[in-house]
Amino acid sequence: MRISVSSDMDEPVARSLVAELRTRGHEVVAHGALDPGSDPQWAACSEAAARDVATGASDQAVVCCWTGTGASMAANKVPGVRAALCTDAYTADGARRWNDANVLALSLRLTSQPLLKEILDAWFAGEASEDAEDRENLARIGRLDRREP
Repeated sequence: MRISVSSDMDEPVARSLVAELRTRGHEVVAHGALDPGSDPQWAACSEAAARDVATGASDQAVVCCWTGTGASMAANKVPGVRAALCTDAYTADGARRWNDANVLALSLRLTSQPLLKEILDAWFAGEASEDAEDRENLARIGRLDRREP
């Protein structure tokens, strides 16, 4: 799988994230502080990673900033992106299952190496629900992207 990764800071957890994704066999496209010469501001690099997903250049993305909040906000402004800020494995599983999230947002401050692996395990094991109510909620989000009622 091709995964875009952005971080506004070159922190150990961001480097561990890239290494862990590669160890799992994913192709990583780096943005922000992880890509020398790229704009490291959280809004810019999160948008770049999210646009990769929206255009199909990447299958998924992981966006990071100190709290993860700004990165998730910026990513969610890109139509077609459903970014979820996940601080634990349970939330990552639910984000994939019920929300069909395609962008994972992480906090550089709160995410330890063991927690990172747990979150990634849950994220990649999760599959979108086929429940009618869940699908209708996703359709509503799609209409919001297009600014439809």
